[in-house]
Amino acid sequence: MQPNLSKADLLKNKIVTKEQLLSRLTICRLLSKKIVFTNGCFDLLHQGHVKYLADAADCGDFLIVAVNADASVKKLGKGNSRPLQDEYSRALIIASLHIVDAVIIFNEETPLDLISFILPDVLVKGGDWKPEQIVGADIVLKNGGEVKNIPFVNGFSTTSIEQKIIQSAKE
Repeated sequence: MQPNLSKADLLKNKIVTKEQLLSRLTICRLLSKKIVFTNGCFDLLHQGHVKYLADAADCGDFLIVAVNADASVKKLGKGNSRPLQDEYSRALIIASLHIVDAVIIFNEETPLDLISFILPDVLVKGGDWKPEQIVGADIVLKNGGEVKNIPFVNGFSTTSIEQKIIQSAKE
């Protein structure tokens, strides 16, 4: 651990590059820690996200969250207004959760390259994804890992929050 770092600096240190992540993965593997990976846009963090990430963290010892870069969110077709927050803001908010060990921003449409690089012990996605639709599932399974779906928390979505804000602004 680095001496004399403020909590803000420690928080920023959770947002990593692939090179920084590699050294942390090496330490995790030396300590036989179970590495968990998930990804998403996490545009407006809500109760559904927090529950999902807590459940993902329960699947192992070291939770890595990959956050879609702004350009990658645009490619997903979530609407012209998305993302509502820039990639660094979204990554910093995710990093602030004590259950998250590392956050990495990715530019590609899918996290396939990251999953191939990390080779997590557990790959986690939300319940709206069927196992055969989960990007990287084949790689994780081939490497002896597991793929888990975590049930959705009904009634919570960034889109519904955005619509509520738009509706209240019209009133």
